[in-house]
Amino acid sequence: MPAGRKPPSGTSETLTTRDLNRALLARQMLLVRERTPVADALTRLAGMQAQAPKSPYVGLWSRIEQFDPAELEMLIEAREAVRIGSMRGTIHLLTAEDALAFRPLVQPVFDRVLFSNAESRSLKGIDLAPFVEFARSLVEREPMTWARIRAALAGRFPKHDATAMLRAVQFTMPLVQVPPRGLWTRSGAPKVTPLEHWVKRRAGRTPSLDAMVLRYLEAFGPASVADAQAWSGLTRLTPVFERLRPKLLAFRDEKGRELFDLPNAPRPGGAVPAPVRFLPEYDNVTLAYADRSRIVARGPSRPLPENVAARGFLVDGFVAGFWKVRADKQTATLVLEPFAPLLRKDEKALAAEGRRLAAFVAPQAKSFALEVVPPVPPAS
Repeated sequence: MPAGRKPPSGTSETLTTRDLNRALLARQMLLVRERTPVADALTRLAGMQAQAPKSPYVGLWSRIEQFDPAELEMLIEAREAVRIGSMRGTIHLLTAEDALAFRPLVQPVFDRVLFSNAESRSLKGIDLAPFVEFARSLVEREPMTWARIRAALAGRFPKHDATAMLRAVQFTMPLVQVPPRGLWTRSGAPKVTPLEHWVKRRAGRTPSLDAMVLRYLEAFGPASVADAQAWSGLTRLTPVFERLRPKLLAFRDEKGRELFDLPNAPRPGGAVPAPVRFLPEYDNVTLAYADRSRIVARGPSRPLPENVAARGFLVDGFVAGFWKVRADKQTATLVLEPFAPLLRKDEKALAAEGRRLAAFVAPQAKSFALEVVPPVPPAS
């Protein structure tokens, strides 16, 4: 059924795993590298997970034609893109506009995590505002490391556990990691300051879960309620989808689960060819779903690998193994660890793409080498 046409009343078109895969790749700019400003790409991707500071650079290199790391560095230094705890409670690289829109909505994720360890539980039932406001007064004067904030809290409130107070600050106040953290050409220990103070803008008065879910579907659909909850870390999103249902198309996957999507979003179909691609660690294409089978290769005797947050390479659109570049001044070696033996044509394509990747991440190396680690046979 062509994209944008609603199935007949009372029915839902079934989308195959390959259909879902190609829809994801099209929206995540992994079918064809595109010429687009980095800020527009970050918006289209609904942000990029970024615990590893340089991961977004590799992710954008795989998506943008002639990507220049300096463009992303400039956005970060100009405070138009920020590194901040957001979806799932993890560090994301977001445009300033998206950070202001998303961060208030995911505060319940941080609230849930706050008292999950023994130190934090010592503050349960205690008013956290004095700790948070004291820390705010410090980090608004200048960005500070976590160690300095912890020491200052310990000095001001000696009767309370310093680690617990620091967690209260970390999980209550929207804090950005300021540059040089997150730059390509240099870095540094994380120093933080409040989001609104850094970007000189305030969050909207009425943050919209409906708008956030629509952004998720735009970047990752078709998807289920459980998928949106896995991406955001939020729970109880069914009422949001029900409110939005009149605006959405409904589909089924091959397991019969209901999926939702925007009417005019790209769904190119499973027959569209997909090039090999290299993903950084923690790429959201592998983390944005409750069911990751649309992006991670599997077989009858090979379950989904647990470590989907590692650097993965795509073959025929699916994560088919892990990669790393081992480099010195002389040689950059691309090491592939496939889940199953690679076809000769796929190994050749990976080597060609990998040579370009190695030149990006290790430009000092004078030569390139490929090493393929034989896959471990599945347990019988």
